[in-house]
Amino acid sequence: MIYRVRLQNFEGPMDLLLYLIKKNEVDIYDIPIADITHQFMEYLRLIQLLDLDSASEFVLMAAILIRIKAQMLLPKPENEDEEEEDPRLELVQKLLEYKRFKELTPLLQDREGEQRNFFSRAFFNFELDEEDILEPDPTSDLTLFQLMDVFKHVLQKAPKPTFHRVEMVPVTIEEQMSFILSETNQKSRILFSELMENLQNRIIIIVTFIAILELIKRRQIVVWQNKPFSEIWIRGIKG
Repeated sequence: MIYRVRLQNFEGPMDLLLYLIKKNEVDIYDIPIADITHQFMEYLRLIQLLDLDSASEFVLMAAILIRIKAQMLLPKPENEDEEEEDPRLELVQKLLEYKRFKELTPLLQDREGEQRNFFSRAFFNFELDEEDILEPDPTSDLTLFQLMDVFKHVLQKAPKPTFHRVEMVPVTIEEQMSFILSETNQKSRILFSELMENLQNRIIIIVTFIAILELIKRRQIVVWQNKPFSEIWIRGIKG
């Protein structure tokens, strides 16, 4: 089974919450809000570091989680007969609704794909797009957050500067995109961790990660795992 990154639109805060719930193997109806908030904030710092377009949505969700966490720390009412509404309830309901729509999306996409094969009898002058000719690949998705997990570990291993000096970024995203394409052209495939760990400068690591995301969006490389939580591989797509 192959897991591929879905980056047409970067996943949003609801996707991250569902990912953390699944990763921590917790009950969606009984979310350990303190732990999930702490982990969410770690991803938020990475998202802000990468300057992703949807960062503001994650900041809003972080504020909601912090508010819920604060409400749960408030003392319980002394009157046991008075039932207090769980402050997590609204969030859980939104997550369940989002999860239902998310699970329906592949089904609707399949229906759309099937509908493409039908044409009215009066219509003869048409050409199939290349993507219509290719057989669909029945694989699961590797999410942005799984990729960021590896990125987070690489950053933790990178040498930490003992002082701060303002300087120009030594490389551009375009230069690192060319570097990645050059590496994938020389080898049939390359380990994500190997590619990143050879970069000693923290800034270069960040720029290279953004370059990887951009190449995935442009469909110039493909990223996959052979099984969940295994090594992530990168391969170039021949144009």
